[in-house]
Amino acid sequence: MKRHFKNFLYMISIVSLILVVMGNRTTEAMSSFLKAEKHDSSILPKGANDLASIGSVLQAENILLNDWSFYAREHVTGMESMEEVQNYAKKLQKKFPDWDWSVTNTSQKWQVTAISPSSKHHQETLQLMATHTKQPVDAYIVYSVRGSEWNKATEGFFTTKKFRNRLSDIFREKPTVFSCMKGVFSDKMDTALAKKAGKVMSGFNAKEIEALKEENFMSVSATSPMFTGSIDHKLNNMNLQIGLRSEGLGAKTTIVVGTPIITIEY
Repeated sequence: MKRHFKNFLYMISIVSLILVVMGNRTTEAMSSFLKAEKHDSSILPKGANDLASIGSVLQAENILLNDWSFYAREHVTGMESMEEVQNYAKKLQKKFPDWDWSVTNTSQKWQVTAISPSSKHHQETLQLMATHTKQPVDAYIVYSVRGSEWNKATEGFFTTKKFRNRLSDIFREKPTVFSCMKGVFSDKMDTALAKKAGKVMSGFNAKEIEALKEENFMSVSATSPMFTGSIDHKLNNMNLQIGLRSEGLGAKTTIVVGTPIITIEY
């Protein structure tokens, strides 16, 4: 009887030890997971999700979207020589070996450009450039994504781990982000540009800072609580630009919206 009792206690001890070890491993795994999640979210710069916000407002106004762009730029500091810049370019090339790489070198600037393989929804471009004229070198990293169709698939790209990895692989710090969309009003009724602009401004809950208004063209600089990035503009923290162009009575009206500024020609 005593022997059976000792065996029972021994089994209880073994089971308890296993449960403790499993619990520790589960805690460590959860901790690692949370750290990874925190790391993933920490690399997203301000404005990383602005395209989705712009798209939702424009689609609510029945605007047909036909061009969009995401543009991220970082002023690289801490590189003392052109050789350091070129070595960083080699590291990037190893991370994106299937991209199409090219180098241009002039008396004033060295630049490497990489273009992603063809995609159904968008095209990615990466550039690293530096001047020859300054010591330490003046260098910039630019990453852009551009497409002509905006839908759930393209919107979803900006929420994927693939996109987060792009940013962490390319940039040394958090870049400055510019988002822009272009579209056409679905109706061709003779509605004044100011009225159309007013409806879009209302969708962004935006406040006008200044505007240029002509018969067939209008440009508005504004501030909106929907966007976190901004450009100081007469102390009003401008973070939204809207441009409209009409081709005349009964013709189409093109609109471009950018935050914090417009980066697409119209």
